[in-house]
Amino acid sequence: MSRIAIIAGKEFRDDFRNRWTIAVAMLFTVLALGIAYFGGAAAGKVGFTSFDATLASLTTLAAFVVPLIGLLIAYDMVVGEQDNGTLLLVLSYPISRIELVAGKFLGHCAALATAILAGFGVAVVIIQVMQPEARTMAAWLSIGNFVLSASMLGASFVALASVISVTTTDKARAAGLALVAWLLTVIIFDLCLLAILVFSGGNPWEQSAFPCLLYLNPIDVFRLINLTMLGSGGGNELFMGMTATHVYRPWVLYLAMLLWVIVPFALAQFLFRRKEI
Repeated sequence: MSRIAIIAGKEFRDDFRNRWTIAVAMLFTVLALGIAYFGGAAAGKVGFTSFDATLASLTTLAAFVVPLIGLLIAYDMVVGEQDNGTLLLVLSYPISRIELVAGKFLGHCAALATAILAGFGVAVVIIQVMQPEARTMAAWLSIGNFVLSASMLGASFVALASVISVTTTDKARAAGLALVAWLLTVIIFDLCLLAILVFSGGNPWEQSAFPCLLYLNPIDVFRLINLTMLGSGGGNELFMGMTATHVYRPWVLYLAMLLWVIVPFALAQFLFRRKEI
C-alpha cells in the first residue's frame, strides 16, 4: 500500500509540475464564470442568472470538458513509460504491475479532483457572492453533489484511459483512441439515443427502455445525478421530460457511477497482468 501511495504522490506532483492541473483549474473557473454571467445572453440578459440554471449549465459544461481532461492526462500512464523505455526499469523494482497501475490511477484521479474542486469551487464562491439568494443549504448540497459526481466522472475516464494505455503499443495510437472514446461517449452515444427516440415514435417499449439505456454512459449518469436533484426548474425541462417515466434514486445513480470507475480499472489491471513486455 505504501508503494501505491508513493507512485500516486509522484503522479500527482507531476501533474502539477507540468502545469496541466493548474491550467485545467483555471479553464474550469473561466468557463464556469463565463457561462454563469453570459448564460442568458441569447434571451437578451447579461449577468448572473438563477443558481439552478447556472448549475444546470455547469453540468452540461462538465459533461464535455471533464471526460476529455481525464482521458488526456492519463492515456499515456503505461504506454508512455513503454515508449520512453522506462517501463522495464520501473518493473524491475520491488513493485508489482497492480501497484504500478493503481498508483498512477489514484494520482491522476487526485489531480483531476483537485482541479475540479479548485476550478469550479472558485467560480461557485464568486457566484454565491454575486447571488445572495443562492446562499442556502440546498444550494450548497447541490454544489457538493456536483463536485463529487464530477470527480467520479473524471475518475471513470481516467480508468477508461488506463484501459487504452495498457492495450496500445505507442502514444500516438493511445491518443487517437482516447479522442475516439471521447467522441463515442460525449457525442455519438447521445445522438444514437436521440435517433431511437425519433424512429420509435414514443412507443411503450422505447419509453421503458430509454431511461435504462442512460446507465450505459457515465456522462449521462453524471447528468442524471445533478439534473434530477435540480428538478425541472433549472432550464433542463427537455431532459427531464425524456426521463419522466422513470424514477432515478440517487444511491442507484452513484452506484452506477462507481461501477463505471471500478470496472474499467479492474479491466486495465487484468489486461496489464497478461500483457507481454
